[in-house]
Amino acid sequence: MSVKADPCSQPSLMHPDQAIPKLLEQVRPVTDTEVVTLPETLGRVLAEDLASCIDLPPFDNSSMDGYAFRFEDLNSLTHQTTLTLIGSSFAGHCFEGEITPKSCVRIMTGAPVPAGYDTVQMQEETEADGNLIQINHPKSKGANVRRRGEELRQGTKVLKAGVEIKAAELGVLATIGVSQVQVYRQLKVAFFSTGDELRPVGSDLAPGQIYDSNRYSIQGLLSRANVEWIDLGVIPDDPEAIRHAFRNAANQADMVLTSGGVSVGEADFTKQILDEEGQITFWKLAIKPGKPFAMGRIGKAVFCGLPGNPVSSMVTFYKLVWPILNKMQGLTPSTPLFVNAKLTTPIRKQPGRVEYQRGILSRNAQGELEVAITGSQGSGMLTSMMLANCFVLLEQFQGDTPEGTIVTVEPFNSVLC
Repeated sequence: MSVKADPCSQPSLMHPDQAIPKLLEQVRPVTDTEVVTLPETLGRVLAEDLASCIDLPPFDNSSMDGYAFRFEDLNSLTHQTTLTLIGSSFAGHCFEGEITPKSCVRIMTGAPVPAGYDTVQMQEETEADGNLIQINHPKSKGANVRRRGEELRQGTKVLKAGVEIKAAELGVLATIGVSQVQVYRQLKVAFFSTGDELRPVGSDLAPGQIYDSNRYSIQGLLSRANVEWIDLGVIPDDPEAIRHAFRNAANQADMVLTSGGVSVGEADFTKQILDEEGQITFWKLAIKPGKPFAMGRIGKAVFCGLPGNPVSSMVTFYKLVWPILNKMQGLTPSTPLFVNAKLTTPIRKQPGRVEYQRGILSRNAQGELEVAITGSQGSGMLTSMMLANCFVLLEQFQGDTPEGTIVTVEPFNSVLC
């Protein structure tokens, strides 16, 4: 029996893997930079290479609570030696006395190892009798000592330009004493919705009206993308109002982002005004949910037009707009993470477009990765995105996929998690 083709699978549709490089060719990274204090760098993109100005750790220190001593003072025959306690070394309070043969000092984790000592024995493997400390079953010279510079040597490059500063990077910068950082300026993205049928959340709905949900989803996505977003609200279906909104958005933002009004042949003022005000290309992509996508420029701003269906809007943002924003922010390109998992629910699919079905990735009792789709996959069913933690990736000319098949899964990254 022949498989009915997807009515949207015209030969003119472009595979998303082909489209993304072409879309990225149309944008350039920002070059403007600013210097911000360390607490302000979280989520920002580093605009300079940074090297450590100190050794890390800056001194030999203990990785255990215990006793520091010279390994050569131990009895190599009995593997048991009694040493004399002559002081202590705590974090921020170093031992300042002179070491003597057959001596040791009490030491805490992170505290400096006194010069001349080379080994630390954890306290659980010692016995104390007054100031006499018995070292039981010593391991080796240098045990439990973190050497100066073993993590980083002074002058070693720590971070490269193009890195997003996250929690770990923030901690590393603090560890090496960096208080101010040069970063690329934050992108500004303006967005709005159009349509007389859209009503504010909390108001009553008349027949034919719906709540404006896409604007809130876009706001959430932009917040996770570490940009400064500008919400211009709902614009009525009036040509001059839409024209003014586009000009207003382009005058104050690096990107103008909308959802809806980009389908070919759609009777909508949005597409008409775009044609008049910008240099816009309307793309037909072999992606589901999705397909219609617009990109170009309005004034000096990049324009991206998403489909109007809620799931289509989120998927195309994730797969197309997010890489564009990354490049514009100066981020080093990254490759999405894909894993293989066993499908626990059958999937219906017509050949013709790459599909990103919403799935729930988990691990079974045997430790194997499994994935189930969230249920109905209609492009208007936004709850499918809410329930999912991954996309099940189905190739363009793939058909129905039975339960038990090993499929490719793309776990959500921080933009959708």
